[in-house]
Amino acid sequence: MEQWLLEYGYPALFLLSFLASTLVPLGSEWLLGVLLLNGFDPTTTVLVATLGNSCGALTTYAIGLWGGPYLIQRLLRISPDSQKRAEHHFNRYGSWALLFSWLPVIGDPLCLVGGVLRTGFWRFVMLVSVGKFVRYLVVAKLVLEGTKTL
Repeated sequence: MEQWLLEYGYPALFLLSFLASTLVPLGSEWLLGVLLLNGFDPTTTVLVATLGNSCGALTTYAIGLWGGPYLIQRLLRISPDSQKRAEHHFNRYGSWALLFSWLPVIGDPLCLVGGVLRTGFWRFVMLVSVGKFVRYLVVAKLVLEGTKTL
């Protein structure tokens, strides 16, 4: 397994990061650490993980965006006025919460809500990508600093 991960390092990291950022309960930080400990380039590793995780978040955003009317009208039965108010407040203040889309448990639902409430595409991409990049950067720094103390 380890040999396979090292052979397909960056594609495997992209795929795992992508899946970890959808509604599939996975984590990708461990593979980032394994790749770094095996000499993979830190910059490329962080960027690949960020790209994969951000693409996964965009998938969840798209589910909210296109599945939103069904969720709102049929399952949740939210009135148009309540929906409009919620959308206004989320886009004005709540969309900043997307910086925390990297957090376990709440991150994926935040991306879904971003789609349901129609957060602007570029605003969504920017906030989610920044949050995810910082998370992977911190993980990489901790892994690399940890190897120096051994």
